Amino acid sequence: MKLCYVTSRYRPHTGGIETHVSELATRFADRGHDVTVVAADSGTRVDGRRLPAGEVIDGVEIRRVRAVAPGGAIHVAPGVMRAVKRCSPDLVHAHNYHSLPLAFAASAVDTDCPFVVTPHYHASSPSSIRNRLLSVYRPVGSWALHRADRVVAVSAWEAEQLAADFDLPAQVVPNGIHVDRFRTAEPASPPGDRPYLLCVGRLEQYKGVQHVIRALPELPTYDLVVAGDGPYADALRQLAQREGVADRVFFEGYVPDSELPGLYAGATAYVTMSAFEAYGITVAEALAAGTPCVVRRAGALVDWADRTDCVGVTPDELCDGVAAAVGRSAPSDELPTWEKTVDEVATVYDELR
Repeated sequence: MKLCYVTSRYRPHTGGIETHVSELATRFADRGHDVTVVAADSGTRVDGRRLPAGEVIDGVEIRRVRAVAPGGAIHVAPGVMRAVKRCSPDLVHAHNYHSLPLAFAASAVDTDCPFVVTPHYHASSPSSIRNRLLSVYRPVGSWALHRADRVVAVSAWEAEQLAADFDLPAQVVPNGIHVDRFRTAEPASPPGDRPYLLCVGRLEQYKGVQHVIRALPELPTYDLVVAGDGPYADALRQLAQREGVADRVFFEGYVPDSELPGLYAGATAYVTMSAFEAYGITVAEALAAGTPCVVRRAGALVDWADRTDCVGVTPDELCDGVAAAVGRSAPSDELPTWEKTVDEVATVYDELR
């Protein structure tokens, strides 16, 4: 089958959607399918390299088009339509409701070509500017979603939001993770004199690391390790200084994938206070490494709070949540693998073909 994936950004860009699309594309290519990814990131830079209009990564053909992306979002990229048509695909699978390439893909797909959408929908944005743009975009986005022959949600929470906001049924196929890679990890040594709590992800205000830093004075037996970088990093460092815990907060910056499993495994608890998530893949990774989690009762993280290896809290309840989570056995239930995710998506494709 000739498959075409449409997304706003692709490898070597990093992020939850980038990982999701990469895993699907690479694994379907490994299964013998002809796979092309159309991404709206031509000319952007990663580690000093300007991404070309075309390249092949792990057997997947990448066709990149240029986009106007105010604030690094939305990705106005009409070139997606021409790129999709040039693929002459047997099936198109578009991702990310919150960016325009999905709508351009919906416009380009022929009526006899199956069209699948995974929205990665989180209802709203942490940015007031993006929220206004999404409000204007909503009629177009709604049309694009309803244009799909099948909508696939990555969490039960996302499926519920799609039903509530768009009166749209969705099939739930969770994100996968590399369970074995995390399960067998050797725990990293604490960077300081105390056991550590861990936060992983891009440093944006909505990710909520500031709530963990503010709670540290009430958690004197723990340090905090923060893995990731982003525009909110300086503000977090300044907050740690004001709270008098700068010597207990270790900002690790970008951590290579090869080192993340050990970092998860060495933590006493993993903490995420993010306000906007469609799934929460870092929670799955921490649990696979045997580390219990404290999650915010917001967005798709509410689904994780139902497990016995996770504790759901508000930011004000964080200290009690850490106390309740520490010592719990993880993982308490089966975690989804990428192989199982691809199997379920393959079933969707076969049904539509």
